[in-house]
Amino acid sequence: MSERYDLYYWPGIQGRGEFPRLVLEAAEAPYRDMARLDEAQGGGVPAMMRVLETGIGHHIPFAPPFLVVGNRLVAQSAEISAYLGERLGLAPDTEADRLFARTIALTTADLVTEAHDTHHPVATSLYYADQQPEALRRAQEFRGERMPKFLGWYEWLLEMNDHGVLVGDRLTYADLGLFQVVEGLRYAFPRRMGSIEGRYPRVIALHDAVAQHPAVARYLASPRRLPFNEDGIFRHYPELDGE
Repeated sequence: MSERYDLYYWPGIQGRGEFPRLVLEAAEAPYRDMARLDEAQGGGVPAMMRVLETGIGHHIPFAPPFLVVGNRLVAQSAEISAYLGERLGLAPDTEADRLFARTIALTTADLVTEAHDTHHPVATSLYYADQQPEALRRAQEFRGERMPKFLGWYEWLLEMNDHGVLVGDRLTYADLGLFQVVEGLRYAFPRRMGSIEGRYPRVIALHDAVAQHPAVARYLASPRRLPFNEDGIFRHYPELDGE
């Protein structure tokens, strides 16, 4: 009997929960998106909050996303993605490549944090309107310096690997993470991405290949794939975008 994976994340946004969710969907693994279920099904936000308060076997996560598998708890999007990828056939074969896949996922998590901080550079407890001058300055630096640096690194990894993926010789959770980053950056910074995407043809080719993966394509076309919105990590504020 296969294991069931219970993923916990806020129900109305993609956010950091989308990275492990894409791994589960690509692997066609049996999972429950717990906070999106109703309480009669053992889910909902109250169920998520109970785990945050009491943990699983005294293992208490700091924040969602987190994954519960039997009596095991795994938290942090990159760690969950690696855990799932290595168990569901979406990780490289060799130890060296598996370690580097984790490096890529953690670097992607850094990029996600920097993208979030363009609209909340002072404090997450403040509204965007309360820190808009700082956000304008942070977004300008992110667009001009950080986006090219991160995307250039991914492009270089793909140039060094003859298999068209970031590491190893087949699709892994690291590639799924890059797909989500491109999707998020296109939503949040459409003008900037439109002006620089041509510099990174391998990144875009990998993004397109992931989108055409049969299981991923089915997921993207389903109601399980929530749209981006201004409550998540990648938010589109036109004044923060630019070429």
